Amino acid sequence: MASRGDRGRGRGGSRGGSRGGSRGGAPSDFSSQTSEVRGRGGYRGGPPSSTGSYDRGGRGYGDRGGRGGDRGGRGGFRGRGGPAERGGIFGGPAPIDARLQGNAPRDLVASLRSITLNPGDLPVRPGFGTVGKAITLRANFFPVRLPKIPLQEYDVDIRPGGNAIARRIKRRIWQLAEQTQEWQQARMTGTVAHDHSAKLISASQLPQPLVIHVNYTEEDEEASQARGKEYTLTFNYVQQIDPSNLTSHINGERQFRNYDIMPVISALNLILAAYPNRSVGAGVMVGRNRYFHPSQVEPPHPLGGGLEAWKGFYSSVRPAFKQLMVNVNVCHTAFYSPGNLADKMIDYMNASFGARLTVFVKGVRIKTTHLGYKKTVRTISRLTARQYKFDCPELGGEVTCEAYFQRKYGITLRHATDLPLVDLSGAQAKRSNFIPAELCTILPNQPYRGKLTDEHTANMILVACKPPNINAQSIVGRGLEELGFRQTPAPLNAFGVSIGNEMAVVPGRILPSPNVQYSQGRPAVDQRASWNLRNVKFTVGEKLERWAVLLIKDGNQRDEFRDVNDPDLRAVVDAFAGMCRTSGMTVDQQAPAYVAAQLPPKQSDTPLRPKAINTIQEALKTIKSKPSLVLVILSNGDKHVYSGLKHLCDVYLDVATVCVQSAKFRKSQPQYFANVALKVNMKLGGVNHMVNSDTGMRFLKQEPTMLVGMDVTHPGFGSVLGTPSIAAVVASTEAQFGQFPCSLRIQESRKEMITDLKDMMVERLEAFRARNRRLPQRVLVYRDGVSEGQFQIVVEDELPKIKEAFRKLSTPQAPYKPKLTIVICGKRHHTRFYPTEADNADDKGNPRPGTVVDQGVTAVYDFDFFLQAHGGLQGTTRPTHYYVVYDEIGFGADQLQGLTNEISYMFARATKAVSLVSPAYYADLACERGRCYLHKLLQGFSDGGATSAGGRSNRQDEDAAIMREATTLWRGGVKGRLGSTMFYL
Repeated sequence: MASRGDRGRGRGGSRGGSRGGSRGGAPSDFSSQTSEVRGRGGYRGGPPSSTGSYDRGGRGYGDRGGRGGDRGGRGGFRGRGGPAERGGIFGGPAPIDARLQGNAPRDLVASLRSITLNPGDLPVRPGFGTVGKAITLRANFFPVRLPKIPLQEYDVDIRPGGNAIARRIKRRIWQLAEQTQEWQQARMTGTVAHDHSAKLISASQLPQPLVIHVNYTEEDEEASQARGKEYTLTFNYVQQIDPSNLTSHINGERQFRNYDIMPVISALNLILAAYPNRSVGAGVMVGRNRYFHPSQVEPPHPLGGGLEAWKGFYSSVRPAFKQLMVNVNVCHTAFYSPGNLADKMIDYMNASFGARLTVFVKGVRIKTTHLGYKKTVRTISRLTARQYKFDCPELGGEVTCEAYFQRKYGITLRHATDLPLVDLSGAQAKRSNFIPAELCTILPNQPYRGKLTDEHTANMILVACKPPNINAQSIVGRGLEELGFRQTPAPLNAFGVSIGNEMAVVPGRILPSPNVQYSQGRPAVDQRASWNLRNVKFTVGEKLERWAVLLIKDGNQRDEFRDVNDPDLRAVVDAFAGMCRTSGMTVDQQAPAYVAAQLPPKQSDTPLRPKAINTIQEALKTIKSKPSLVLVILSNGDKHVYSGLKHLCDVYLDVATVCVQSAKFRKSQPQYFANVALKVNMKLGGVNHMVNSDTGMRFLKQEPTMLVGMDVTHPGFGSVLGTPSIAAVVASTEAQFGQFPCSLRIQESRKEMITDLKDMMVERLEAFRARNRRLPQRVLVYRDGVSEGQFQIVVEDELPKIKEAFRKLSTPQAPYKPKLTIVICGKRHHTRFYPTEADNADDKGNPRPGTVVDQGVTAVYDFDFFLQAHGGLQGTTRPTHYYVVYDEIGFGADQLQGLTNEISYMFARATKAVSLVSPAYYADLACERGRCYLHKLLQGFSDGGATSAGGRSNRQDEDAAIMREATTLWRGGVKGRLGSTMFYL
């Protein structure tokens, strides 16, 4: 959505997703059910388990298409509902909302044309699009009646401890405060909303001074058992918030265009959260605005490995033209399965080889079975109960942990030798407090905040993805009920806030698909925005010469080839080479060099498998001359082998690689071969296909134009603290807009803006000039991975760096000042659209490819739109939100929407339109390749050991040490021949 309020998107492990890293919410949060995975949390650097060509799947041919198989956390994940759930239209035909009818929206746009923008202002909307078939869509937004009374905001200071108090304890303090006499005397019951932390909104002014004293007890603890801990809550008046100004803003009154809506939006989000996040009788809030309630109708679904999936609902207030809205969506996240901690640890280890127990147990709340006290697990020991010894005068001296519990409590441990002890000491404790895991019980209702294993992810996919009509029915049914929007309970009624129960109905359009062109053949684009490679040849077919085949053997005897002389292997490689020729490439008649690597067995104490990578390196050294490309036949989907292989070949050997899985490759399927050929041709410098139209592409070719994609990915949960973030800038180099070489950098951990953007842009501009003998006159940037709250930072931080790059390429005789436009691409949002008529829906009930929406749930003043360029494979499709933050080119609405739709058909690794515009998608893939180089740190391993937060000076020293280690692993990045190619595909 478009407001500047409530724009936090976080990217961590929770692009989800975190992208492979942490991008907002818990890393295990599947906050939307989509047909395309874009998780930015969790592992994204390795091969998918069952997709098309192997390097993270393909979007052309392949079993599942899409963006690369099972990828962790930036958002929703794939799954498939049962046969009865598929298809169907939710709600049926309906008229467009009255507020959007007539001339009011266009009158607003007309009034904006006379506005003079100040430096730093975002561009205003130039108009609404008109191209395409007009349709109506439901959106998962519900009208909110604004309060007519002023809102009173208070800051709450809790002592002792303040901000250092754990979230769980703060919540309990508030729960106890609500039961005090002072709370009742201040008439706060049912008339205030708070965040269980430091902020409170009241429907009336509270007495000042207001101080509430709380005698702290745990929930199941009698007051007589309390340890005498007392907390004091002091309520300090901050400001009065007038909601009427927000009304003026959403009504389009020009003088309120730059009105700061954040205070009132934040206050209203707090009010709407008061019921689902109430202190007593509620479920669990995970991250921001996500609420999970146990349900008998839809109970938690087992994920295996000690986890289960809960279904919940997201809500967030969003301003739209002439109506305040609340966005409501279905979300899923992983919770711990209650039960014996030791049993769950064993389940977790059995679910995935090499899974790290530290990730599973860290932060879980338990109750001991022998004494009944509750604690939070800090970490695990390296010792078992039989190995760990300590001095115990009570028992006559040094004893093992196993002997202690036998002699002290008469408990015979079941896992004295096969499970490590868990540490229950507090964060500030100087000594560890080790206890056997089998004496701990996991308490219920705890979200899992670690990174999901591949197995967990696959199971979550099956649970989370549902067809659009099923999701929509959940939202208007259980969702509105659990959020309290249907019944308007306290404190909503005290504030005069109510929620409509009907989804917004907005206008949309279906844009025409462009013409897809090859050097030979013109395939027809079908209704799913896809086509096939039959009877076509690549636009520019490259030469595949001096290549090699690396056969990796890793114990998968059923699917592996026997050895390099296996006739089946030779026949399959010949068939693949034939497909490359059929597709328009020139392939050496001379057979490729064949080498094999028999990997040493997996060992749990070295999950990163460095010996396996050394074995691969030794095998590659036996190739007599440096190959132009190595076709790697993987035995399985081991992500550590994949990442180590890419790190070795990209950074150390300067050799292009394309990975396939032996189980799929040996089937000799033409579709699979064609999908691999797509990547081979691009990595060698070719161009697979072009897109042509009378609108967008013609505009691009009128002047020399460079398309740019930019992205940043962050370390996720379980990474070594201080692990750097990775930034990527890709840019086109030729007139077909087929080749996008990249610049990659590591930078400060979790910094969203690109530190070395100036130098990276200079590299891309110089690459363009080297290919075209001139610099581009227009630069169109698609910037991925920026939350709405950071739009202004892009303008203030990254825009000047791009301009500095332009100036660096200027000369006194010829100043270089190309026209620049920057468009932010957003996938981490909760906006979903539901067609109102079957003719405008695909067979699953999703909008058809090319559906664009720029009214009703978009920005009131700014230039933005939602576009679903792709055809959904399964689940509920998610559009991409495009937001223009700088525009010197001067795009019209139809021009930019059409161009963005057409560029979505240009993704070289696919024979279909993709959900994210191609340059941004390429930048995303480049970041993911960079994660392979830091795989060791991202998996939580360091030469100095995993670090933990300490004092300021210690933390700075540790961060500096980790950056030095990362720099060593990075080794200057990709250079040499690969540096000028699309090696990251």
